[in-house]
Amino acid sequence: MRGLSDAEPPGRGAVRATFTAVAVLVALGLFASACATGGTGARDEGPAHADSVAGVASSATPSATAMPGQVNAVRLVKDDPEVSAEVKRELKPCVADEYPVDVSYGELTGGSADDVVVNVLTCGDAVGVGSYVYRRVAGRYENVFKAEEPPVYAEIDRGDLVVTKQVYEKGDPVSSPSGENVITYRWTANRFTEEYRTHNDYSTAVGGVASPAPST
Repeated sequence: MRGLSDAEPPGRGAVRATFTAVAVLVALGLFASACATGGTGARDEGPAHADSVAGVASSATPSATAMPGQVNAVRLVKDDPEVSAEVKRELKPCVADEYPVDVSYGELTGGSADDVVVNVLTCGDAVGVGSYVYRRVAGRYENVFKAEEPPVYAEIDRGDLVVTKQVYEKGDPVSSPSGENVITYRWTANRFTEEYRTHNDYSTAVGGVASPAPST
C-alpha cells in the first residue's frame, strides 16, 4: 500500500493528460506546416491543365511579379519579338494584377539553368493561345520554341516537350473539341525536333461530355 508521501497530488493526473494532449496538437500543427511549405514536387512537371485547353477556366493564375529565383513570365513574353502581336494583346490582367499564364521549369535543352515553359491563356475560358520555351544563354533567356495555333498547351514530360493541340470540327463549342493532337518534341542539334505524335478522338457517347476515345 502506497503512503501519502508517494501518492500523486489531486489533479496532477488531469494536468499531465492536458499537457500531453497539447503537445500532440502542437506536433501535429508543426507537421502540417512542414508539409504545406516543404518541397515543390517534381520540377519538370507542368500544371495539370488538360481541362484549361479544352476551355475550362483556371482556378488560379500567376501574378505579374515573379517570386525569388523565378522569371517574370509576363515581362518575358511581352518583351519577346518572336511572340505575335495578337498573343500580346491577349496577355492582360484578368483580375487586378493576375495574368493568365502558366509557367513550368525543368530541363529540356541540357543547359546549365532550368528551361522555362510559358503558356498564355485567355481570361474567360482559359484556352491556350500561345506556348513558348525559353532557354538561358549568356545570362539572358532566348525563345527556342513557340506554338501559336490555339487551343495549344505545352508541358515538360521526362525531359521532352509535349504540346497538346485541340482539334475542332465545324460547330464544336469551345468546351467540347472533337479531338486532340499530342506532339512530342526533343532537343536535338540545338533545336526542338518532332519525335512522334498521337491523335485522340473524343467520344460524346457518355452523357454528352467529350472524353478521349481510341483512334482507329
